[in-house]
Amino acid sequence: MRQPSIASLALAITLALGTMPLHAADTPPKDAPKAQSDQADKDKDKAADERPVPADRTVVTRHSVRVGGRTISYTATAGRMLIRDDKGKPTVSFFYVAYTVDGGKNSKRPVTFFYNGGPGSSSMWLHMGSFGPVRVANDGDKPVPPAPYHWVPNEYSLLDKSDLVFIDAPGTGYSQLVGKTEGKDVWGVDQDADAFTRLITRYVSVNNRWNSPKFLFGESYGTTRSAVLVKSLQEAGMEFNGVVLMSSILDFSVAAPGIDHGYIMNLPTEAAIAWYHNKVPNKPADIGSFLAEVRRFASTDYTLALAKGDAIEPAEADRIANQMSRYLGLSPQYIKDANLRVGPSRFRKELLRDQRLTVGRLDGRFQGIDPDAAGEVPDGDTASDAITGAYVATFNQYAANELKFTEDTPYLPNNYAAIGKSWDWKRKKNGGWLQATYVADDLGDAMRRNPHLKVFSANGYYDLATPFYATEFDLGHMGLEPAQRKNITFGFSPSGHMIYLDQPSLEQAKADLSRFYDDAAP
Repeated sequence: MRQPSIASLALAITLALGTMPLHAADTPPKDAPKAQSDQADKDKDKAADERPVPADRTVVTRHSVRVGGRTISYTATAGRMLIRDDKGKPTVSFFYVAYTVDGGKNSKRPVTFFYNGGPGSSSMWLHMGSFGPVRVANDGDKPVPPAPYHWVPNEYSLLDKSDLVFIDAPGTGYSQLVGKTEGKDVWGVDQDADAFTRLITRYVSVNNRWNSPKFLFGESYGTTRSAVLVKSLQEAGMEFNGVVLMSSILDFSVAAPGIDHGYIMNLPTEAAIAWYHNKVPNKPADIGSFLAEVRRFASTDYTLALAKGDAIEPAEADRIANQMSRYLGLSPQYIKDANLRVGPSRFRKELLRDQRLTVGRLDGRFQGIDPDAAGEVPDGDTASDAITGAYVATFNQYAANELKFTEDTPYLPNNYAAIGKSWDWKRKKNGGWLQATYVADDLGDAMRRNPHLKVFSANGYYDLATPFYATEFDLGHMGLEPAQRKNITFGFSPSGHMIYLDQPSLEQAKADLSRFYDDAAP
């Protein structure tokens, strides 16, 4: 049974005290009318500062798509759904788009909740690129040409396996903070998970999906959200069949300066990108066996060398630098000058410097041009530049023309400026405040409490934002017993952070996920 919160107890006490008669000492002073007037003015100002609270609404349209050789008729529901805090006050009006297959028993059909990351990103990327019924037409590792852009029916949609619900995080897309809600109330690791817990619980209740097999599907920071969220939802009484982690980050120390763990975790991804750009001497034909060798080096000789710090012997430093050079295509001298620690930004600038080119962070296959070829780090991320315009324009056109959903306010594909700088990474765990640099333990707890929970980890070889070796490491260090470890499966694709940009990788991921859904919700 859920215990009453401190806030609810305080409210009860306040209400009780409010019914007691005033004692002589509590008699209002003579200037009470003025004080009351001042308070009324303050209340009026405060009310004026409150954000509007939009009513729940839905716009329903009907469509069809061909998946797996058969035509699927489905209903698209674009709408707003309000959530409230423990006191009943409205906090967030969530925007979502749900795709439900017609003619089936929806109350027992699987349902999957999708969201992107950031923190500060809408669900537009997964919605328009991955497993929804339509996707943006793009050309793998090449920038999308300028408008007019196109979307196409998605033959790799997951609609044949599950109903799909795409959710914009608070403050992104069309999801708005309402009433007296401030950013600090929802922009944080635990605050965000609480908001999503309330939204998913309400969606399941309103749409009679309590008996449906349920899945969470997050990308990038969305995988961080999933690790916390699945535990939160299960503690609230809603168990899940599966969690899909696409391009995961469960431990933020991988990107922290001054910590050698990050260099170790990034090395196989850097080697994969060097292999793709033909910078690896005597390039092996098979990337899989090549990366298996790099993983072994990273976890053994390289780890031991970095652990010695400044005390490493020159001969050993030379040996390690020469081996790294064979994997990364950089000169041994450059590697030694970097103290054997070549971070992602330096690597992206150095790999193709002789061609005056850089490589992407989200997807190392993409090539970019900086104004200064002698610089230390790239000026931006060419992979992000290559696709953003197409996704933003296409979603806005699709929402208005196909989903028939429009708003007076603009759709915010990203809101990093406001959300990123305000994000609360601290968490109240184990009796103290901890930095939210690690959430794999939340996922591990959820898997121990629900021994049937299955996890699928989808990874791109060329992703320097969330390197695949870091994900393997994190999921392999959750303290699970052999029975639970068997519930984790992996997929690896010759693509980047947004695996679905590459059509063969999207096709492969769909096949992997089909098997995963059949196993998790037979």
